[in-house]
Amino acid sequence: MRRLWSALCLALLCGAAHLAAATVFQLPTANHALFEADGGERFFVGTVGKPWSSGQFGCVRSEGYQFHEGLDIRCLQRDRHGEPTDPVSATADGVVAYLNSKPALSPYGNYILLRHHVDGLEIYSLYAHLSAIRSGLKAGDAVRTGEQIAIMGRTSNTHQPITKDRAHCHFELDLLGTDRYVQWHQARLPEQRNDHGVFNGFNLFGIDPAQVLREQARLGTNFSLVRFLQAQPELCRVAVRVKSFPFARRYAPLVLRNPVAEREGIAGYELGLSFNGLPLRIIPRAASELKSPAKVALLSVNEAELKAHPCGKILFKRGEAWTFYAHGQQLIDQLTY
Repeated sequence: MRRLWSALCLALLCGAAHLAAATVFQLPTANHALFEADGGERFFVGTVGKPWSSGQFGCVRSEGYQFHEGLDIRCLQRDRHGEPTDPVSATADGVVAYLNSKPALSPYGNYILLRHHVDGLEIYSLYAHLSAIRSGLKAGDAVRTGEQIAIMGRTSNTHQPITKDRAHCHFELDLLGTDRYVQWHQARLPEQRNDHGVFNGFNLFGIDPAQVLREQARLGTNFSLVRFLQAQPELCRVAVRVKSFPFARRYAPLVLRNPVAEREGIAGYELGLSFNGLPLRIIPRAASELKSPAKVALLSVNEAELKAHPCGKILFKRGEAWTFYAHGQQLIDQLTY
């Protein structure tokens, strides 16, 4: 009987370890309605006067033409004054990269940015509109999955404040655009303040946390963040005549092999961009493969993806010709600066 009990305990422990290994990310609050049938209204908080769906990631605002970078997660707990009291916890093991405790400096109010390493990728999680950041928490501190880092709130510096009924945690998963963002900002946007350095919101390229969490739940230990990203649809492909840039070095698992460039040398790259400008695939190209002399050349456009996600504002069609919006030109310049 003792041997049977020991074997049962070992099996339970192995099962728990298997489950832990399968779970890279977890939800940052106790609200798990994301995984429930018809749980959207219980999980998401919509923007003012709009349905809960406007609290999702993507082109969900202004009739599909305004991008929302994360998930707005509804609170479950309130104090006697109606203020949210839900604990906010780390989505995965990581390190505090940055925190802002001056709400007036950001539409996100009080917020925390954590750095994680998953499948060889440097990924960041952001938690915003916090009422309070855990006392003593500072940049460089290590945190574990599920460790409380803050309390949900409704802080922001927006013209229209977040009302009690809309209190939520804004949650993002992001990749970092460039470690040269401060220099790029000074050179390209000198008239605009940059209160957050390299972690300025313009330098964070989001992916859909809801898709990540659901796919992780579906695949378990077979989930791969790299495969998830490379399975996302491209909006367009561009060729850039730069021999090296920070994003390609930081996100090497997204760089595909090209024997021609390996043999002849790298003269540029081909980038497969998502609707919001995130490079999903990076292909080194030799000079013999770059057909255009331009620094940036548009190679292809996925019109169905553009129709489904018009909020990225990367390119548009003028007559029969595709043209970059100024925002699209800026994104590519920023990534390859």
